[in-house]
Amino acid sequence: MQNISSPTTPQPQAHMYDRVHSEVIDLCRNIARNDFVLLPAKHVRSLITLDDESLLEDWEDFQNSWNRLEQDQHMKDGGKYRFRRHGVYSAEPSSSVKPEPRQPHYQSLDYNTLNGGIARDFAPIEPAIANCKILMAALELCRRTFSSIAPFYGWHIEVHQFRIIATDNQALPTPEGAHRDGVSFVFMMLVNRKNVISGETSIYNRERKELARHTLTTPFDAAIVNDERTLHGVTPITAEDSNEHGYRDVLVITFNKH
Repeated sequence: MQNISSPTTPQPQAHMYDRVHSEVIDLCRNIARNDFVLLPAKHVRSLITLDDESLLEDWEDFQNSWNRLEQDQHMKDGGKYRFRRHGVYSAEPSSSVKPEPRQPHYQSLDYNTLNGGIARDFAPIEPAIANCKILMAALELCRRTFSSIAPFYGWHIEVHQFRIIATDNQALPTPEGAHRDGVSFVFMMLVNRKNVISGETSIYNRERKELARHTLTTPFDAAIVNDERTLHGVTPITAEDSNEHGYRDVLVITFNKH
């Protein structure tokens, strides 16, 4: 007599993995079709955490670390409004992201006409932040996504913490204007925003035709662009209440094929 076993009950974890994998594939499809994607905070939180809320345990510490960024000393426009930290990571095909030794950030003048052409040393990301759960989860989301689009490449990865201080004078989140970063993909996520007017993200094709215009307003709001095929920029910001400074805090992660 044939022994018919009872069906295996699907496990919740398997369902979760299948759903997240499907969402990442949809994300890849949108990037491949449009060269960019704009993601609301709720969707980004779900993708980053894989529905594991414990990955958000250090969010407050992560967010507060933007209060300890150091002033950018390489602003050729003389601006004192930009604060930042910087870190370098890597990933090989089908491997997880790992930190790399400290190294300078370099962009040629072809990509950054204001501050490019020199190796710029920035303050490193604080060790506790560089390896915290939420940052590593964001890096892993990027790796899964970009490695699904380009599965045979290793990646040079750079992480930038940016704070732009807003006063009654205009401050420039992208002082070089609409630009490419000179990498393969760019992930931009809002971390905090206080007492700020404007700061609208614009995305253009290589012929500088506008593709999208959107303001990141809620922590975890994000934009992803194919940097090989688009340009991006952010409009100047000012303080809504001129009696106090405002700020716009953003996490930028770049992945470059190697």
